[in-house]
Amino acid sequence: MRISVTIFLTDETITPTRLARELEARGFAGLYLPEHTHIPVERVTPYPAGGNLPREYGRTLDPFVALGQAAAVTERLGLGTGITLVAQHDPIDLAKQIATLDHLSGGRFTLGLGFGWNVEEAADHGVEWRTRRELVRDRMALMHALWADEPTAYEGEFGSVRASHAFPKPVQKRTLVGGAAGPKLFSHICEYADGWLPIGGRGLTESLPVLRTAWADAGRDPAALQVVPYAVFPNPGKLAHYADLGIEEVVVQLPPAGEGEVLKALDEYARYVGGGGGEV
Repeated sequence: MRISVTIFLTDETITPTRLARELEARGFAGLYLPEHTHIPVERVTPYPAGGNLPREYGRTLDPFVALGQAAAVTERLGLGTGITLVAQHDPIDLAKQIATLDHLSGGRFTLGLGFGWNVEEAADHGVEWRTRRELVRDRMALMHALWADEPTAYEGEFGSVRASHAFPKPVQKRTLVGGAAGPKLFSHICEYADGWLPIGGRGLTESLPVLRTAWADAGRDPAALQVVPYAVFPNPGKLAHYADLGIEEVVVQLPPAGEGEVLKALDEYARYVGGGGGEV
């Protein structure tokens, strides 16, 4: 099982380059970063975990810039977003960012995408909340047109692009969708993604068979489905349970802290990481 990490990198935490070097040296498989462009002070959307919204949400580094730094100082470390708020991006610009990062890193990038939870943040980007899932679906189709081997036009409900020369092309185009289990989410995964990023990794015993059935019904290769529990606080029993479910990668949560605290957490998680790129 590959062990990757996620962290809210901010202007107050360990730097991307320092963390990336430490992760690769210790055999971790990957680094996934979240995204929030801004957090409006006046908002009514409750924090999904309850209570006050943690300070780091309003201080996150841009994940693509930070991952670019991480790519430049590593050779094997996987790089991912957890998650990219696709609805808040111009899809032509985003397609270029993804392709550039994946090209320069030698195919190490995973696009973890989601639909968001902060209504006010999305509204400032012009996102109509009730149609955000359809908007993400449309933007993913547009990006795939730009990534096609030959110039390919796309005309969608929310956007379009002419048949275009658009290089570089992403090397692997690995896409995972985050969100809570349910028919709508699973339909998105089966249509345009490679798998699921279940936040916290709870309830997989019940939900994973449902996703696997939907995946097979959509004509997808059962062996190709990837399920990557995300933002997990690990223990041996939990990781053994994931292994029994056939899960091959887990993303564990690091504290949004300075170098000393983060490295201490890496030391604690190191017992789950074996040789060969983060296997346990």
